[in-house]
Amino acid sequence: MIDVYLFSGFLGSGKTTLLKNMLIQIKDAGLKPAVFMNELGELNVDSDEVEDGVPLKELLDGCICCTGSEKSEAQIQTLLAEETFDVLLIETTGAAHPVEALDAIFSPLFAEQLNFRGIVTVADSKRWLDRDRMSPQIRSLFLEQIRHADLILANKMDLLDEKEQGDAVFGMQSLNSKVRIVQTANSKIPYALLENLTARTKGTVEKAEISKLNLNTKVLLFSQPVNREKFEDWLRRLPETVYRIKGYVPLDGDKYPHAFQYAYGMAQWLPEYMKMQPQIVVIGEGIDGVELP
Repeated sequence: MIDVYLFSGFLGSGKTTLLKNMLIQIKDAGLKPAVFMNELGELNVDSDEVEDGVPLKELLDGCICCTGSEKSEAQIQTLLAEETFDVLLIETTGAAHPVEALDAIFSPLFAEQLNFRGIVTVADSKRWLDRDRMSPQIRSLFLEQIRHADLILANKMDLLDEKEQGDAVFGMQSLNSKVRIVQTANSKIPYALLENLTARTKGTVEKAEISKLNLNTKVLLFSQPVNREKFEDWLRRLPETVYRIKGYVPLDGDKYPHAFQYAYGMAQWLPEYMKMQPQIVVIGEGIDGVELP
């Protein structure tokens, strides 16, 4: 049977970074991985992070849970029919409830082929400390993702002081006392932690359908390169309800757009060495008025 791990966590928590780390370690262990990715919008920038040669299927502009379950089943079934692999990593959209996402994995179409090992939730520790500033619906989803985890990565610990680290871990432990919590930076853990994982029976699920979360996505296209300082000044003026931005930003004087990630007020720039579509995806609540500077 094929081992299956589901990566959960709110927008910008570090799931794709975990995915990249695990792909490297799984291949180093002599195993062949495959990936199923789910994105809330019509554009999936994160799929660019998956190396060539790794079988990949995507579900865009929808959720692996709820109404998207049948589409997810079809994608996983196609993956199983077309490819041979040892480990399947499923990265859910940050707006997905992890337990609802399990419906696609436990489909009778291929239940005997998959060995579900557990839910790995990547929790943004800094966002945890400020969770009371979220809207009630978003906070509920954020807490549910932690409450139903089989392994919790308390991520971005390098951004907190010692007291804040303790408060974050203690708080998450009080919400989910039966699982291991690992403090991480950049979602770095050994693959052995996943290999030893065992899924638990899930408790009551407080469903939070995407349609009720008021989360929206918006694709912004660049018509010309931008000044980095002016762009970062624009980021600082964005409302707190912009939870995630990712894509490729063309900067003055550079040949290729830079890969760009933004979450919880923090931006990350990485140089690109090929021509990528100059555009970004904005995810959040009430973002209709968000436009490029």
